[in-house]
Amino acid sequence: MEKFEAALTSLSNLVWGPHLLILLIGTGVYLTFRLGFIQVTRLGFGLKEAFLPKPKTGAEAEKQKKQRGDISHFQALMTALAATVGTGNMVGVVTAVVLGGPGAIVWMWLSGFIGMATKYAEAILAVKYRVVDERGEIAGGPMYYLEHGLKKKWLGMTFALFAAIAAFGIGNGVQTNSISMALKTSFGVPMLVTGIVLMVLTAFVILGGVKSIGKVVGVFVPVMIIGYVGGGLVILVMNFELIPSAFATIFSSTFSAEAIGGGALGAAIRYGVARGVFSNEAGLGSAPIAAAAAKTDLPGRQALVSMTQVLIDTLIVCSITGLTIVMSGQHTSGLQGIELTQASFAYFLGPIGEIIVTVSLVFFAFSTVIGWCYYGERSVYYLLGERSIVPYHVVYIFVAGLGAMTTNLNLIWAISDVFNGLMAIPNLIGLLFLSGVVVAETKRFELERKKELRQAA
Repeated sequence: MEKFEAALTSLSNLVWGPHLLILLIGTGVYLTFRLGFIQVTRLGFGLKEAFLPKPKTGAEAEKQKKQRGDISHFQALMTALAATVGTGNMVGVVTAVVLGGPGAIVWMWLSGFIGMATKYAEAILAVKYRVVDERGEIAGGPMYYLEHGLKKKWLGMTFALFAAIAAFGIGNGVQTNSISMALKTSFGVPMLVTGIVLMVLTAFVILGGVKSIGKVVGVFVPVMIIGYVGGGLVILVMNFELIPSAFATIFSSTFSAEAIGGGALGAAIRYGVARGVFSNEAGLGSAPIAAAAAKTDLPGRQALVSMTQVLIDTLIVCSITGLTIVMSGQHTSGLQGIELTQASFAYFLGPIGEIIVTVSLVFFAFSTVIGWCYYGERSVYYLLGERSIVPYHVVYIFVAGLGAMTTNLNLIWAISDVFNGLMAIPNLIGLLFLSGVVVAETKRFELERKKELRQAA
């Protein structure tokens, strides 16, 4: 097992080498400039579309009823957030800081900012090239825009294969393992018990399909984010005098002569970007699978909603975790994983801080298990058809329990890193070659938006 873990770690380092980091960052930067910094200029509209209540009567309501899709803008966003706001925000940030130093947070922020443009492009293509499957449900994502947009079905199949396998790691084993470890540490719950309960709960939700998933996560994802962010904000407000020194530590760890000369900068970039992508999934191609199911008239509308996911996930939730860890000084204590996040919150809030982290992690991680099952299901459906969905669900539920009972966290993270990187490669190729389509659809939406503003005036 040690040799297998070492081989996976070596493969992870190879996959996440300079070529992939350049491709991820380069694609985001290219799209940011080509779209005119859309993550700044249209962020307000995206937040409005996502969170403001839609009219239930009148012409606008009738228009929405005629739109294609299975779930609302809000439910699509919550499904995507359910899949992304998880251990990446609470454990991924920790591993980035432990392995790459506090400076990794800077690269996590950078990957989040440019990742908003990447996420926008993914969603716009997912909606444009979505199809109706044999069950009458909407199907979309990178596999479809690689096949129908880029005309490279083999590339779509490659993405779907990697995504179906990655779902067992990033979306399942990592999440349930973190839940069981947190419950064991805080409340002494046996990992076997946690594993069995998670298997039952996972089966209960995912067997209802995307509409069931959308309804469940639409209720508790906002609550869990508000709870964790609220606890973090209390810490920041109560200890605001520590914030400047925390920022100083973060930036000095990134740009100091010692960091650059000693190779720490490379580690900060590698783990900051990798864990940032693990958290917000911009560039992986997973979230567009949920975006494709949204009820919308134009791809650009849902794309702007999807873009806000990265803001919430990385630039808000991850930042609170990172700042709390650095402010507490616990990142030098030798602790790792969720224990470091728990210790950092407990440093400021006492036992209640550890409880906030534990409860938040349970909900965060479980919602990720639910969201990623849908991603994996859509991927395996693309490859093998409807007959593959039930067997995939059975294996997925089994892995949820197995992950909860596993004590080798490094092995699970290595598997996740490898397949995260592999699924990103075909997706990023598609984004670059289809960027002209993204720009054209953006202009089309802007014309429609101007028409709507004139009608409303």
